[in-house]
Amino acid sequence: MNRLLPTSLSLVVSLSIIVFLDACTSRANQSEPATTAAIAAAPGIPADVHIVAPGAVQQMIEIAGTLAANQEVSIASELTKKVVGVPVKEGHSVARGALLFQLDDADLQAQMERLRQQEKLAALNEARMKDLIAHDAASQQDYDQAATNLAVLKAEIRQLETTIDKTRIRAPFSGKIGIIRTYPGALVSPNVPLTTIVDDAQIKVEFSIPEKYASLVNAGSRQLFTVEGDSTQYNATVISKESFVDHDTRTLLVRAIAANPKSKLVAGQSAHLAIALHTSNDALQIPSQSLMPSSQGYSVFLLKNGKAQITAVTVGQRDAERVQITKGIQAGDTIIVSNQLRLSPGADVRVVNLK
Repeated sequence: MNRLLPTSLSLVVSLSIIVFLDACTSRANQSEPATTAAIAAAPGIPADVHIVAPGAVQQMIEIAGTLAANQEVSIASELTKKVVGVPVKEGHSVARGALLFQLDDADLQAQMERLRQQEKLAALNEARMKDLIAHDAASQQDYDQAATNLAVLKAEIRQLETTIDKTRIRAPFSGKIGIIRTYPGALVSPNVPLTTIVDDAQIKVEFSIPEKYASLVNAGSRQLFTVEGDSTQYNATVISKESFVDHDTRTLLVRAIAANPKSKLVAGQSAHLAIALHTSNDALQIPSQSLMPSSQGYSVFLLKNGKAQITAVTVGQRDAERVQITKGIQAGDTIIVSNQLRLSPGADVRVVNLK
């Protein structure tokens, strides 16, 4: 009998603990549905809201443009001559006046030597006639003829010097040499491209804007642009505008210029510009998800006195997250930004979050 007593006591204690834990679990399970039911029973449709406040908005338009070199020239010969030297290399930078191509000038140098000798003789003859006329030993006509012969030879020498200078084709400005299309021994003729030289220390950005914005983009304004394969935003300064609007496209050509460090930008690349038109400091913006499109336009739900009220709005500048409203709302209005599909005019609304 004494051995059974401890066992009976342990059994009673264990049963008491089990009954207590079961009661606690039952109360916990009953409290969770009660909380959910209390939330569901709260009046109104739950929704997030946004209070409208004035702020700064910059109107932007996206436009495609093209990059162009600050200066670019196709190098060609003015003479039909054989190339005897090409002292430059493709892709290398050269200074203004650097020799690019040397043409054969042997025949011209021979002509120059002949003229130089004739000039010496004509100078002696002119000096002798001048001395004779001073002593009344020659007529004025004889002196004039000698002086004219000397002047003609000097003019022929200057003309030949100009022609000889054309056999030395030099860089018209500092820049980078492109593909070389001729080599020593080749016979070149006028207007046949030999190479190109590009000044890309600065790069031009050319783009066309719709005529209605022509007066908003002026010289000195700064514009942002990017190029394909490069997410870097570059700054360009507008330097000029075309003097007329294109009759076919009704656009105005604009040219801006940008710095080109390390020649990262290449002439001919396409550019994507975000053109800043004007800034409004008291614009009204709302979250994009609060806007409801329809066949009649756009509308939003306002929260007034705890109830939903629908109103038509006019949309202005917008981006992925926010949209400017130019008509239909006022500063201080409360806009409903979620659960609009469950709302109807006059429906009770319960505010959950303020965004």
